[in-house]
Amino acid sequence: MGIIGRITSDLKLMLQRPPRQQFAAICHRRKKKSGELEVLLITSRDTGRWVIPKGWHMPGKQPHAIAEREAYEEAGIKGKAGPEPFGFYTYMKRMRGGNKVATRVQVHALEVKSLLKDFPEKGTRRLEWVSCEEAANRVDEPELKALFLAFGKQAAAQAEIPGKITANVA
Repeated sequence: MGIIGRITSDLKLMLQRPPRQQFAAICHRRKKKSGELEVLLITSRDTGRWVIPKGWHMPGKQPHAIAEREAYEEAGIKGKAGPEPFGFYTYMKRMRGGNKVATRVQVHALEVKSLLKDFPEKGTRRLEWVSCEEAANRVDEPELKALFLAFGKQAAAQAEIPGKITANVA
């Protein structure tokens, strides 16, 4: 590699930003009659892709509280998120103006307590309750697919202990 190539490579490294950070919730519940696990998927407002509720850092709030807040704002979910992350995934976030930035998402398991009929983003997204396997099939991000599958396996292993899905999956 010549001097121009080295300078270009060094310049690219210097200008790269570290990944941005978001916080998200895998909202989960069990069907009353069958006890079958369901997870919530919502559509993104811009592209209509299937995603989970997530948002940016909020000063003074812990990551799991941010995940709870986003679940409320985007889907009308009231519940309790575990303080420890269940796992992480990365994706390229499209920003205003079309630029894409690497974004790391810290995911918390959130046990749903209630669903609200009115919430801030009502009408801007579709919401669907599906199995972990179906969620993994619908989302685009490979690491999020793996999180849903791991979540389903862990839930099956802990079926006799409702609400105790908290282990890290990195």
